[in-house]
Amino acid sequence: MDTYNFDVVIIGGGAAGCSCALYTSRADLKTVILDKNPAIGALAITHKIANYPGVAGDISGAELLEVMREQAVAFGTSYQRAQVYGVELQGEEKKVYTPEGTFVGRALVLATGAMGRTASLKGEAEFLGRGVSYCATCDAAFYREREVAVVGFNPEAIDEAQVLTKFASTVHWITYNADPTDEQTQYLLSVPNVKHWNRSRLAAIEGDASGVTQVVVKQKSEQSPHTVAVDGVFVYESGSRPITDFLGGQVKCNPDGGVAVDDSMATNVEGVWAIGDIRNTPFKQAIVAASDGCVAAMEIDRFLNRRKSVRKDWDHT
Repeated sequence: MDTYNFDVVIIGGGAAGCSCALYTSRADLKTVILDKNPAIGALAITHKIANYPGVAGDISGAELLEVMREQAVAFGTSYQRAQVYGVELQGEEKKVYTPEGTFVGRALVLATGAMGRTASLKGEAEFLGRGVSYCATCDAAFYREREVAVVGFNPEAIDEAQVLTKFASTVHWITYNADPTDEQTQYLLSVPNVKHWNRSRLAAIEGDASGVTQVVVKQKSEQSPHTVAVDGVFVYESGSRPITDFLGGQVKCNPDGGVAVDDSMATNVEGVWAIGDIRNTPFKQAIVAASDGCVAAMEIDRFLNRRKSVRKDWDHT
């Protein structure tokens, strides 16, 4: 198997990975992005983005990601489609194993995101990006005065449903066993435009070429299912799970599954950083992930060059 040597190896080609690569490449560090598939991931499947600073109007997540990737490549980053199946983190050189070869770097960046949940609802995968979403903060504004469904009763589902209440005409909250005594639950149920379907499950998401048009809800107490007209479905049944299986337990993780880092995005393993949704941050936004990438890259530059201070990446002249 061929071996490829770099200063910086970045696993993941999302907003965090591309931002980090842009900065490390500008710092004259030989950088490679290993990306399993540019068409998947939280940003890639986002239908519209209207709140990314500096980008006017609406743009799809895939289009924004392509701009980020091309910008990094323009500054010298190598981009490689590759599925990572293992890493070796002992020693100064970090090894990343893929079917395309072994990539060795003096610094390794983990940016694989948190899309670990497999689509399990009927119609979920089919309408992903066409009415099915995992981020109300990203997409709520596109459902102003329209009806939507929220599936799940974990804290993330409740928080995201609250966001949607500010925009949607009706939020159909579908849960199997929500706790009515929980303070957050009580607050959500007090909002006038929330319709709670408790002791219920989502049987199917249905639609047509335009996207989602309705959901089928089966209540435990009734024999026949209900058909509810909605334009969007926000799924939080299991929450988002950081993609860390390839690490083999070599990096410390928090109890919530996110990789533990310090203020510079460094993990407990020297020479290894983690950025973006793999940290399981509460704010899963492209701009937050990109900020992580910048912070990590500037610290990597300092680390590899053994400097005490970080070089500022701007010119006042």
